[in-house]
Amino acid sequence: MAHPEQRTAPKAGTSGAPHPDAEKAAALRRMKNIALALLVAMAVIFCVAFAFARQYPWLEYVRSAAEGGMVGALADWFAVTALFKYPMGIKIPHTAIIPNRKDQIGASLGEFVETNFLSENVVAEKLAGTQIAEKVGAWLSKPASAQRVAREGAAAMRGAMAVLKDDDVRDVIESMVRKHLVDPPWGPPIGKVAERIFADGHHHALVDLLVDRSTLWIQANHDTISGLVSDRSPAWVPQFVDGLVGDKIYTEIYKFARAVQNDPHHELRQQLDSYLADLAQELQHDPAMIARAENIKAQVLGDPEVRNLAGRTWETIKKALFDAVDDPQSELRLKFTGAVQEFGTRLATDPELAGKANAWISDAASYLVRTYKHEIASIITDTVERWDAVETSQKIELQVGKDLQFIRINGTVVGSLAGLAIFTLATLVFH
Repeated sequence: MAHPEQRTAPKAGTSGAPHPDAEKAAALRRMKNIALALLVAMAVIFCVAFAFARQYPWLEYVRSAAEGGMVGALADWFAVTALFKYPMGIKIPHTAIIPNRKDQIGASLGEFVETNFLSENVVAEKLAGTQIAEKVGAWLSKPASAQRVAREGAAAMRGAMAVLKDDDVRDVIESMVRKHLVDPPWGPPIGKVAERIFADGHHHALVDLLVDRSTLWIQANHDTISGLVSDRSPAWVPQFVDGLVGDKIYTEIYKFARAVQNDPHHELRQQLDSYLADLAQELQHDPAMIARAENIKAQVLGDPEVRNLAGRTWETIKKALFDAVDDPQSELRLKFTGAVQEFGTRLATDPELAGKANAWISDAASYLVRTYKHEIASIITDTVERWDAVETSQKIELQVGKDLQFIRINGTVVGSLAGLAIFTLATLVFH
């Protein structure tokens, strides 16, 4: 009889420690040897009992038991072997099932996982009892965990900053500036804001500041004001007259400034309020004033200015972020770490917040399962399809072959008992 075994074993690892697959292969070989030893033992017993059965009639019972054991062992060897390869290399129909039907098995396994595991109800029930938010919160509330999140976040930010191209970012900032700042007309929105400010009187503080500074300047610059009068008077006017006129003008200007400073309802203040209110309306509704505002905007924010603004903005942001993420004691890192820890504490101690977080996680998981369960399950199908047929058979045999060898052992034992029982029953009935 040809040897019924075709042993295969994975390559040993290069390291000194035994590879888990090597241990499984050794265990599989041991079980195969035990099953084969039982088969050989049954064959030897059968031959001895068959040879001496006429001299010792009781050996008929032993021969029948051994014969049944051999039949059971060979049948189960054939069944187990047919799963993984052709028995003795003979291409018998419906053998080598796993390598020949690898793709169908992978598709069936993927469909089984999709139907029974990637179900909204199954996922929701599992998440409902997991309390993910509370566990995540308890972990985040620990200082070491919050610092680790901050470190990982800093590393991610450095990686993102390294990947981003400066020109692309500048283009994005420039497009945003143009879309939200340059392209929209300035007149109407500025006019609306100014109208509200002027109506509420918020500009009065600025007017007070300007009046106070002007009064102080006038008070401290008597000679300057008098000199302006002297410089502009005719040459034939005597100098003492220029001095008198200059002093008079200075005194009147200072008195006027003091009057405006001390009287909140001064006529100049009222005129200024009226002018500003009219200006706010013109910025909103007067085409000429709106056009003037657009001209000013074009002068301030032309193409070169916008491009330079975008470049300076990105360089400033980039430098600030690099400095912040590289320094563990930076204000950004410390605040982020504190915010993570505080959020974790709230998750762990606030049932309402944890309930909302768990509900959101459950909804998100249900959406992913509902929308992408076929794509997730196809990972199994696609992976199995990429496997080599022989390698797949070897992998599966390595994982379950040891247990399958018990079928051969049990088949030998059960076959022996069945053969003995059948022979005994036949002897009792027909003799």
